[in-house]
Amino acid sequence: MKKAAAAEQSHPLFRQVYQYMHNRMERGEWKSHDKLPSIRLLAEELNVHRLTVFKAYRALTEDGKVYVKDKSGYYVSPVSSPMREPAEGDGAAISSYLLANPMSDIQRMPVSYQFSQALIDPGLLPNLFLSDYVKKVFDLYPKVMGTYSSVQGDEELRGTLSRHFRERHRLQLSPRELLITSGAQQAINLIAGIVLGPMDAVLVERPTYSVAMDIFRRLGARLVPVEITPEGYDLQQVEELMRRHRPRMFYMNPTHHNPTGYTVPARQRKLLVELAERYRCLLVEDDPFRDMYFAEEPPPPFFAYDTEGWVIYISSFSKYVAPGLRICAIGCRYPFIEQLITAKSLADNGTPILNQKIFLHYYTSPRLQQHLGKLRIALQVHKEIVEEELAATGWEWTPPQGGLNLWVKLPERISVSALFARSMEQSISFVPGEIFDPLGEMKSWLRLSYSFASEGVLREGIRRLAALAREL
Repeated sequence: MKKAAAAEQSHPLFRQVYQYMHNRMERGEWKSHDKLPSIRLLAEELNVHRLTVFKAYRALTEDGKVYVKDKSGYYVSPVSSPMREPAEGDGAAISSYLLANPMSDIQRMPVSYQFSQALIDPGLLPNLFLSDYVKKVFDLYPKVMGTYSSVQGDEELRGTLSRHFRERHRLQLSPRELLITSGAQQAINLIAGIVLGPMDAVLVERPTYSVAMDIFRRLGARLVPVEITPEGYDLQQVEELMRRHRPRMFYMNPTHHNPTGYTVPARQRKLLVELAERYRCLLVEDDPFRDMYFAEEPPPPFFAYDTEGWVIYISSFSKYVAPGLRICAIGCRYPFIEQLITAKSLADNGTPILNQKIFLHYYTSPRLQQHLGKLRIALQVHKEIVEEELAATGWEWTPPQGGLNLWVKLPERISVSALFARSMEQSISFVPGEIFDPLGEMKSWLRLSYSFASEGVLREGIRRLAALAREL
């Protein structure tokens, strides 16, 4: 709630509490004549002052959403009247969240040793092969530049991805249950915009992808952290959080997790899907690094265990095919797919058809599989270079089995913030761990992305970073 309070600048906190309660009534979680939580309990749950909750209850009562029983408490009104117009001084009816993206701020800084971007070295991508397929697309579709894609995405591409998911990952997804988006970030944005409202709880891993947290905060949601370890989640903790907070969704990156590199074991995936069904919590599975494994393939996605429609699967291909194409697919069941298509139509009316056709014809080629095999070897070499250079530092990490990042803990005597400032002066970038922490407390951690720099630059940059740390 500390971070969500940033929205208060032009949107008083009691209005956020009001909207949170109103949303739960609208969704049927609190029905007519249900007794509502006491002011004390709701204040504790939302981590706000009791006066804030009292003001929200008073406004709900004035609007006819809630009624009061003497010495008994507040109850849901059987008749909903229209929301009153905000009184002068109430602030905007919708939060004008102060936009922030610290990850982007770091990545936009020009440096010689780039360890902050979880992107693949362009020299490792199949640029020449891809140019051949660009020419092929214009031959096959001479009018491709003169038309739009459908909002849902190219039918031919969705059919191909449907077969791929079925054959490779055991996912039963028809082309009608897929939506093509312009990257995973847009996918997260669309889903969150439909699911989350002010004060809604959303479970997030600790640590997690910082941009996703910024998206959720912008919507006024409350972030509820779930610890992720090399062994996965503590399912007892997850169930307790679901029971206590009744979250609308759990955003997760369970395969070669960003930033830690951890992978949640198969045995937990099925159990967590069962918890999601029991507590009616949507699991949003972000899966951009699945094909970036070093030894064994990771377990099937959570979606493979879902029979009731409580998992949404986000599969992004931009990292290892062509980042500039920004191709991502969302897989989910009806009726949520229809809501997503509508949201996509309001966002950009469809991902560019040229990008989809180029991706389609390269993705289905034998060259892609050859490229993936070589890329895995190259990324493993990059990871091992970093580990070799850090071996004598006393820094700690769990060797990842895939992905693009090393999650490193520094000794207490070294200040990560001081190291970051010195590193940027020396044209070396990384991401401080606290940016990934929903509580903002992981001040001894940092993320090193080993995928973007070439081998020589990577080795030299890590040596320089370790030398700077010794000077602190």
